[in-house]
Amino acid sequence: MRLIYEKLLLVLGHQHWWPADTPFEVVVGALLTQQTRWSNVEQAISNLKAHSLLDTDRLAGADIPKLEELVRCTGFYRQKARRLKNLARYFSLHADALYDRPVEDLRKDLLELDGVGEETADSIILYAANKPKFVIDAYTRRILGCLGLRGSYRSLQEMFESELEHDTEMFKEYHALIVEYGKQYCGKNRCGDCVLVEK
Repeated sequence: MRLIYEKLLLVLGHQHWWPADTPFEVVVGALLTQQTRWSNVEQAISNLKAHSLLDTDRLAGADIPKLEELVRCTGFYRQKARRLKNLARYFSLHADALYDRPVEDLRKDLLELDGVGEETADSIILYAANKPKFVIDAYTRRILGCLGLRGSYRSLQEMFESELEHDTEMFKEYHALIVEYGKQYCGKNRCGDCVLVEK
């Protein structure tokens, strides 16, 4: 796992992720990015900012039809508007102690929220709470699959977490590198140029 990281870093350089002004903006982005492109998420976040709704209390009290319109560009906007409101309510109630909690306790609570799956919960933990939890996404599965490594979300996550030191910044960088590499190589079917697979 360390060798993959070093190869990706050599090819792509540092990514400086996650682009956000506040931890709560990361939370919003993590939910909105489900099944859509990041450019759509950026548009929705810009819409929310323009209406002063990137605040837990304001978002929790927002009108659902208005929210739907603001996040329409991300797809599944009715679901996402309702889920955003619920997420904001949760963060509004628990914000003070939220980021001080042990990783697994925080993860368990996040997974109980409507619309928050493992990838979303772990993105929130890593990028918003700044705690070491390795995020597994579609690109991670695809890249590992090409290397002959397959398994459940948790088993793949354990593979990374058992072989790497639990360094939050390195986990952030590693995930960002995987996403960028996936876009540039896997997403464009540049398999012949892959630096990770032995030729």
